[in-house]
Amino acid sequence: MKQFQRQLDALERRAERKDEPAEPDEPIIRGPSRETILGHATRAGTERLAGRFGANTCGFYRESQGLFISSLGIGTYHGAMTRNTDDNYADSIHAALRGGINLIDTSLSYRSQRSERAVARALRRFLECDEGRRDEVVICSKGGYLVPDAMREGTFDRDDVAGGCHCMAPGFLADQIERSRNNLEIGTIDVYYLHNPEEQLRWVSEAEFLNRIRRSFAQLEDAVEKGFIRSYGMATWDGFLGGGLSLSTLAGIASELAGDGHHFRFIQLPVNLSRQQARTIPTQQGSCVLDVAAELGITAIASATISQGRLASGLSARIARLLPELETDAARSIQFTRSTPGITAALVGMRQAAHVAENLRISRATPLDAASHARIEDALFGEAEQL
Repeated sequence: MKQFQRQLDALERRAERKDEPAEPDEPIIRGPSRETILGHATRAGTERLAGRFGANTCGFYRESQGLFISSLGIGTYHGAMTRNTDDNYADSIHAALRGGINLIDTSLSYRSQRSERAVARALRRFLECDEGRRDEVVICSKGGYLVPDAMREGTFDRDDVAGGCHCMAPGFLADQIERSRNNLEIGTIDVYYLHNPEEQLRWVSEAEFLNRIRRSFAQLEDAVEKGFIRSYGMATWDGFLGGGLSLSTLAGIASELAGDGHHFRFIQLPVNLSRQQARTIPTQQGSCVLDVAAELGITAIASATISQGRLASGLSARIARLLPELETDAARSIQFTRSTPGITAALVGMRQAAHVAENLRISRATPLDAASHARIEDALFGEAEQL
């Protein structure tokens, strides 16, 4: 139909998206189709990996949702859409897996599907060259944003699209999950997030939003039943931090659809040295979102750990003194976030293997106890008051 209405009129002229400017895209060079990697992360598999690396680490793995998850995960958001960046990501993810990081975060929209394909390359290398196994790795992806050349006509109506860029229609999500599985070359995605669903609240009423959530959750529960995903969640920016999302309401919808055994088990949100609202501000009917997540049995993963590099340098001498065992500001930022009570893992985007090696030093540092973490929070509050 006129090339799907010219890709929905060039995604409604990109819908004023604020993604980083990209270099001119280089074509993706695809090799021959590969056999799908079957299986998914399991307790036995992730415990096996933690056992291989655990002797050289200090509290690096946390048990959550029946899995052992590294408290540092690798993200794949930024970077040019070029073959060089593809290669760098594949090398970095492979280095992360070889170093004991078993949490990988990506999205269909990241670098227009190229990041997912880089994950596939790294995973195959880990399995074929390092005797790694699929059940040792927790692979997370996301859907929600319209991606050029990654939409199928008939899976959604134009009225399902919010702001020209975001969709949660059941047929659309089914198609996006299938595309992500194909890009990742895996049979099952361990965690599938709705990507920034709060985007829709700018365009539709709360009642319509919750109706769309109900239909999307039903689709995601169906995807679990079919073995396409293992669990689902929401990857948000400000959604749980005053952006209109109620975690207890969302968990209630999941319970209504699938009972106590529902699979809405993960959230992702920004937590770092300059963004502590998830722990300190009661945005959830009088409670902080991390407290609510813990009460509901929902795992919280931190994004923006080093704030896209802004917290990798320039921290105050006072913060450095409170983390004397760490050599770099990037490590101090990671240590603070992964030690935040209620956070299972801290994501850091790494597209250079050297950065992976540097950041993996955190695995040998004991996570902060609650008192030490609170002292840093107090120091940060004091610094903010002086500004």
